[in-house]
Amino acid sequence: MTAPSAGYRRLVWWTGIATFALVIVGGIVRVSDSGLGCGPQGSGFHGWPFCNGDVVPGLDLNSVIEYSHRALAGIVGILMLLLAVQSWRRYRQNRPLVRSTVAAFVLVVAQGLLGAATVEEGLEERYVAAHLGLAMLLLALLIYIWRVSASDTPPSEEPSSRGGGLRPLAIASSAAIFCTIVAGGYMAGTQNYGRPDYQLGDGAHHACGKEFPSCNGDFMPFGQARLVDIHLTHRAFMYIATLLVIALIVLALRRRPGDGVERMARLMGGLLAIQILLGALNVWLDEYEVLIVAHLVVGTLLWAAAVGLTLQLYPAPAPAAARAGRREVLPA
Repeated sequence: MTAPSAGYRRLVWWTGIATFALVIVGGIVRVSDSGLGCGPQGSGFHGWPFCNGDVVPGLDLNSVIEYSHRALAGIVGILMLLLAVQSWRRYRQNRPLVRSTVAAFVLVVAQGLLGAATVEEGLEERYVAAHLGLAMLLLALLIYIWRVSASDTPPSEEPSSRGGGLRPLAIASSAAIFCTIVAGGYMAGTQNYGRPDYQLGDGAHHACGKEFPSCNGDFMPFGQARLVDIHLTHRAFMYIATLLVIALIVLALRRRPGDGVERMARLMGGLLAIQILLGALNVWLDEYEVLIVAHLVVGTLLWAAAVGLTLQLYPAPAPAAARAGRREVLPA
């Protein structure tokens, strides 16, 4: 069976980079109040896929920013389609690769439709959170595709088998980070960024004032108000994720299942420290767009590192031909 070529792996790499950039541009769209730059709530096809009824936006800054996000999403969709087509045509026997690339293309189409619904519903918080969560899942799937396409080591020879005890902790850490990001997206959705009723200071972001780690004179005062509960839910997931990630890092460095896992654990430690600091600064200071975007960037990198570490603890899926070969050898 033909192994994925270097060109194919470069395509996977650049698709991942473009997907990461798409997430960050989405954050810029939000903090620049450009979420409805191509049309108000309920504008239908006039606002998506068109931009204020036009194929190409005018010179309005918010429209240009919003449309740049859509253009990048279109590029990501084309790259996903190329991956799926090449996987099917050239590496059809590598079933994990074919299935994952097809799933990624389906997911990016769903992401586009969800983005349209988010605009149509006026950037409602549940749609904002779902849009961000689906983007994180898409990025994780691309990391998996990279793992499948770049692995030349037979699964039986991979050092990941020594990390069996780390696997549940790595999965739990990744799940907690994912929930923290989605809860943060929901909290951001309450800020009314880009809506006509936007006012600085609205939303759950300011529900605890400028207090961290305390909130309105207490530690976790759930039940005070809806916006306070939304803010504290994000913090609760953050605390859980922090404890799990620290435990994962300590255990990984003690057991040393492999150089790749150790490097990723150290990277996660640095990213976690930076992310907590950025989160605190976002509370202590006034709303600075650079801090908000930086918080999204580091959170996305932390999620990617957690997924990468988790995948390294498992053998890379063997192509169908390789599995068949092993079955033929075993009776002999």
